[in-house]
Amino acid sequence: MNYLGEHLGLAANDPVSLRDWYVTRLGARQLLELAQNPPAFMLELAGGVRLEIYQADFEVRQASDNKLRGWRHLALRVENLEAAQAELELAGVKFIEPVKPAGGGGRVLFFADLEGNLLHLVERPPGFSMV
Repeated sequence: MNYLGEHLGLAANDPVSLRDWYVTRLGARQLLELAQNPPAFMLELAGGVRLEIYQADFEVRQASDNKLRGWRHLALRVENLEAAQAELELAGVKFIEPVKPAGGGGRVLFFADLEGNLLHLVERPPGFSMV
């Protein structure tokens, strides 16, 4: 059996605002809107990563801690870390800490979305491969 990754679920306090953040800041494309109250959305980022954004029932304060057990961040690969950082800063994104070495090679830079979910930019060296 082959298990193909389809999407990641992202529960939100305000699904509409969070959808708008991913569309305007990261260029996500809306694939689907579920007509429910509040609505839910399926978005696609460049590279094919899909996010399902839907209403949360509760939150945990420590969710923005990268060491909390469970899924902790979404990595976005870029060719030029400084150029991506500058573009996102112009769109109002605030970075959490300085650039750090990336596991396996390269550099990473963490930031959070509108609701505090962790993401990071990752720049890999030329010729980098995970296989």
